[in-house]
Amino acid sequence: MKIILLKDVQKVGRKYDIKNVADGFALNMLIPRGLAMAATEQAVKKIELMKKADTEDKKIQYELLLKNLEAVRNLTLNIKEKTNDKGHLFAGVTREILAEELFKALRISVDPNIIKINKPIKEIGEHRITLEAEGNTAIFTVNIEAI
Repeated sequence: MKIILLKDVQKVGRKYDIKNVADGFALNMLIPRGLAMAATEQAVKKIELMKKADTEDKKIQYELLLKNLEAVRNLTLNIKEKTNDKGHLFAGVTREILAEELFKALRISVDPNIIKINKPIKEIGEHRITLEAEGNTAIFTVNIEAI
C-alpha cells in the first residue's frame, strides 16, 4: 500500500515521505495511530503544500532562535535562592528554572534542552552558562545570590 508519512517513523521513513508498505502494517498500525495516510492524488497535493509551509515555519523558527541567542549573549542574570550556612542551595538551579528566568528577564522563550549544564547548580556565585542549538552558541552569566 502506498502511504504518506505524517510523522517520522523509525525504520520506515521521515515526515512527508511517500512509501510502499505492507497493507496490514499501514491499515492496522500507521493509519490508526495518525502516523500516515493513504497516498491518493489529492493527499499528495495537500502534503506538498504542508511540506512547503513546514519549510517556511522552520526557517522562521531558525531566525527566531538566532535572534534569541543574540539577545542572551553577554547577559548577566541574577537569581536569588535559599541557601544553608555553607552557601549551598537547598534546591539546585535546573535548566527549566534558567529557561523561566530568561523568559522573565528578556521575554524570550528558550527550550530548556539547549541549555548546557551537566547537573543543577548548587552553589552561590557566578556561573557561565552556554546555550547551544543548531551549531550556534551563546554564553551568558548567572549570578546566584543567597536570600
